[in-house]
Amino acid sequence: MHYHLIGIAGTAMASLAGLLRTAGHRVTGSDAGVYPPMSDMLRDLRIDYAEGYRAENLRPTPDVVVVGNAISRGNPELEAVLDRGIPYTSAAATLREEFLQDRTCIAVAGTHGKTTTTSFLAWLLEAAGMNPGFLIGGVAENFGTSFRLTDAPLFVIEADEYDTAYFDKVPKMWHYRPRIAVVGNMEFDHADIYRDARAYRWAFERFVNLVPSNGALIAGWEEEEVRALAVRSFAPVHSFALGAEPAALGAEPAALGAEPATLPPPPPGERFPQQDAALVAPAGHPRWRAVDMDYAGELTRFTVLLDGAHWADVAMPVAGAFNVRNALAALAAATAAGAPREGLVEGLRTFRSVRRRLEVRGEPGGVLVVDDFAHHPTAVRETLIAARQRWPDRRVVAVFEPRSYTAQRKEFEQPYEEALGLADEIVVGALFHPERYDAATGLDPHALVSRWSAAGKRALHEPDVGRIVAHLEGTTRAGDVILIMSNGAFGGLHGALLEALEARA
Repeated sequence: MHYHLIGIAGTAMASLAGLLRTAGHRVTGSDAGVYPPMSDMLRDLRIDYAEGYRAENLRPTPDVVVVGNAISRGNPELEAVLDRGIPYTSAAATLREEFLQDRTCIAVAGTHGKTTTTSFLAWLLEAAGMNPGFLIGGVAENFGTSFRLTDAPLFVIEADEYDTAYFDKVPKMWHYRPRIAVVGNMEFDHADIYRDARAYRWAFERFVNLVPSNGALIAGWEEEEVRALAVRSFAPVHSFALGAEPAALGAEPAALGAEPATLPPPPPGERFPQQDAALVAPAGHPRWRAVDMDYAGELTRFTVLLDGAHWADVAMPVAGAFNVRNALAALAAATAAGAPREGLVEGLRTFRSVRRRLEVRGEPGGVLVVDDFAHHPTAVRETLIAARQRWPDRRVVAVFEPRSYTAQRKEFEQPYEEALGLADEIVVGALFHPERYDAATGLDPHALVSRWSAAGKRALHEPDVGRIVAHLEGTTRAGDVILIMSNGAFGGLHGALLEALEARA
């Protein structure tokens, strides 16, 4: 078949294009403002795509058009699809019908850490000899790609809670029908499509309700909201946590937002187990625990306990407590899928992370430039903690682009103040679309800088990328770590900064 993907350079769409190409289909597409790593991947796959959206891109007429979730009515290419009556669908539906229907799907969900956990899981299963297919929202460095299609029965997929398409306004993860599901955490995000915390919570409640009773739910047990979700699971619950005792975890879930943690009625024809019970998770130890964490040196070391008994002493070359947690979730999911322990331990030792997750881009003149995708305040905080753990004796300069809807909303201003305040120096770039907000609803970078400065911390708000480069070139010194955080290209800041520092050196 001939598939044409509108919005082909999105992370998930480009990976879908690669899967379709591997399966023997003809693939074309279109997009605007394409940048690495997806532009590189499409080039390497020799997939032709047009820059810009035009009706002419649909010649010859494809069999099916896959409409990306960033595409909306008014897009000239989409309008031509509708006018001409060309069959169209979404990326999530295509994934289910083409690749998941006849395979055992392991879906990794959660507000934070999905991409890294999915990458961990795919590599652990590979190291255990299970040859999984996968689709990941980033380039897994062990594989050098974000997707793979195999003949094996297992398929690992990153399960995004963002909506599916303009004509299918439900979370993508609802389409995947997982046999094993991971929910590592849950914290209000994507304020552009979820009206409030309750609506966001419902997306995960429905996802958990899709897991069959002979499957498994892998649940992050420190998270009160996830424990509340676990009560509603028909599948066995495999809980995990970082060295937490039952008394420290508690049993009563706290609300995700202003509203109490109560479930809305199930849709007609659906039910939940313990439907009338209070939202209280069982007390007790999590099944999987990581204890005795040691973050010193190049390897992170910890001990894994299963049901209170020693399971393995492990080491991995990625930093941060949040990565220990991601690894623990992947171990639990891989074990539920039948993977042997020895292969999983070896998989942790050889795991190489994901591009744009504390990715070292270079060290010109002794200044370490690190790239990270973090954009939610919790992810920013955990990334800075991990950077401190990995480079404990170095000055850390945080350079942050408030690009996502969440990053630009007023209610997240204080969490960003606290999270970015963990750095020694802070530079905040331009708001991505400031016209969407007013003083009451939008993040105020000037107010943030003022409060950081009053606390004695060096801080700067600079919308111009060229001037950010000049500032960093003039103020950083050998031994510093520049941690750049953005869920976009940040106007080419990474390359421009490396060039400037190389020239200075």
